[in-house]
Amino acid sequence: MDVGIVAQKENPRAAALVDSLADALTDRGVAVRIDELTADAIETAGNPVSAFDECDLVVAIGGDGTFLFAARNADGTPVLGVNLGEVGFLNAVAPEDAEDAVLEEVAAFRDGDMDVREAPRLVARVGEWCSTPAANEITVQGERRGRGGGIDYEVRVDGALYSGTHADGVLVATQTGSTAYNLSEDGPILHPGVEAVVLNEMCADEGMAPLAVDSDAEITVTVTGAGTESAVVISDGRQPTAFEPPIDVTVSRAAVPMRIAGPRSDFFAALGKLE
Repeated sequence: MDVGIVAQKENPRAAALVDSLADALTDRGVAVRIDELTADAIETAGNPVSAFDECDLVVAIGGDGTFLFAARNADGTPVLGVNLGEVGFLNAVAPEDAEDAVLEEVAAFRDGDMDVREAPRLVARVGEWCSTPAANEITVQGERRGRGGGIDYEVRVDGALYSGTHADGVLVATQTGSTAYNLSEDGPILHPGVEAVVLNEMCADEGMAPLAVDSDAEITVTVTGAGTESAVVISDGRQPTAFEPPIDVTVSRAAVPMRIAGPRSDFFAALGKLE
């Protein structure tokens, strides 16, 4: 078995936990890969996180951001989260329980009965271009927000017109991402068990209320040339890519979901920490 470990950077507590986990796994005949930054901190050999999709399990130690970073690079490999952050929607394991939880997953993998849940991701497409899959949200926006910025657009759901106006941008969020950027834009929270995505217009002039649609729906944001210098497509707040309008941006479910291993987090307990 091959286990990758990704830790929150510049966090001595996370690095120390990586060191002890690596020893426990090695003692049980498990091959261990440690992300390069953490490996430097504990003075051992490291591996590029981009190769962690070759692992059988990835352990993310830190906050939800560390989990998403690990999952983005794991690209479908199950990820187990150890929570060193404040909220913990994705990281369900406490640090003191980390070794037991990881070794339980190793035993389950070897027995062929590892419990893995799937959470959908989203991709955006413009012509032949395709974004990195997003676990939280895809945004289509102007180069800047506020007066004189934003985009003029129309939004369609499976080809049916939903809205057309001017706004700072349009956000499409998964259940996972409903508590992230979407929430800060006054969008609804989706329970993880709800098979839906949220369509949310950001500071729209005459927009519609946020809308939850089927997670298999195709959402098309048509950015017109009028009043819009450029449209920027962003996946999980990363890799902004600018296009010259008019363009059609289609957002749909990614072929490969995010896969989560280990115990389930307490959604409502984590939700209470947002207050």
